Amino acid sequence: MYSTCLFCHGPLGANQVVETFPVGRRLAFDQARGRLWVVCRKCERWNLTPFEERWDAIEYCERRFRDARKRVVTDNIGLARLDEGLELVRIGEPMRPEFAAWRYGDQFGRRRKKNMITTGAVVGVGAGLVLAVDLTGVLSGTSYMIWQGWEGIVKSVKGRRLVARVPLPGGDRVVVRGRHAIKARIEVPQEADEGLRLVLPYEKGIITLTGYSARRATALIMPSINEAGGKEKIVKTAVERLESAGHPDELLRRVAVTANTLMFTKKGKPKPKGVLQQLRHEDRLAIEMAVNEENERHALEGELALLELEWRDAEEIAGIADTLGVPESVEQQLDELRLRAGAQTPDGNRLPDDPA
Repeated sequence: MYSTCLFCHGPLGANQVVETFPVGRRLAFDQARGRLWVVCRKCERWNLTPFEERWDAIEYCERRFRDARKRVVTDNIGLARLDEGLELVRIGEPMRPEFAAWRYGDQFGRRRKKNMITTGAVVGVGAGLVLAVDLTGVLSGTSYMIWQGWEGIVKSVKGRRLVARVPLPGGDRVVVRGRHAIKARIEVPQEADEGLRLVLPYEKGIITLTGYSARRATALIMPSINEAGGKEKIVKTAVERLESAGHPDELLRRVAVTANTLMFTKKGKPKPKGVLQQLRHEDRLAIEMAVNEENERHALEGELALLELEWRDAEEIAGIADTLGVPESVEQQLDELRLRAGAQTPDGNRLPDDPA
């Protein structure tokens, strides 16, 4: 079993996922043709593995690909990232292009616990100051002023805190701080392909971003806006809203339409329209989920275009190599593997006439 690239001689790395083939951090496989490659992460060349080392590894990779929580496919190729860090490239008939639900509960739950601890510490310090003043016999009005001053200090610190350096379409980056993030707002997209339209204040002004640039910027600032996380019930509601929309872009459009209707405060004064900070809790969480999901899909699909070109070159070489001196026993194994692959539907279920 080789461990270095056949082209650049660099190390292929290792994985602890595929016990029968613990080589490589990205594996490409074609179950129908019985081929397995290790993709070199240094030169991106595809290393065709020896026959005797493929069979169990290919079947295991197929099972793990179907169970993967994060995957995306085109007509000829699919890409999945496993939690253990291994990447699988699947060649052949596409599966339904969907992403399973992420572990939103854990993510927002941990954020909520952290925020509760931080908030408790801040309140504790402020209360301590007030108590100290009261014990010295100072009037309660002074205590109130001290409390207000402490709140102002905390608010000022949060306002100056660096939230993100947001990349712009031209390559520049703008500095966004806490006081800018709480004023960021979404507008109803003017074109169908925009998906999201974000008006973002920053250190030196205001900029309007659309499409991928808007999603990327929103993904950077939403953790600050959603720093309080969310209870399990709120997170569940947010996930349901994302799923009911059918597509992240549709969720973003729906929230933008709702957020840009006229809303009033208790005093009857209209609120600014579309401000992210003022949206309902579940909508804010759903927005963060949606932009993260779309950004990840965008990154995966960008890699797929290059992978498909590389696969076509690798396939030509593999087709020649696999027909040179192939033992009859290996041909029989290959035929059996093809039969098993053909006896499955695209969603991984076996056909009724499959004897297994």
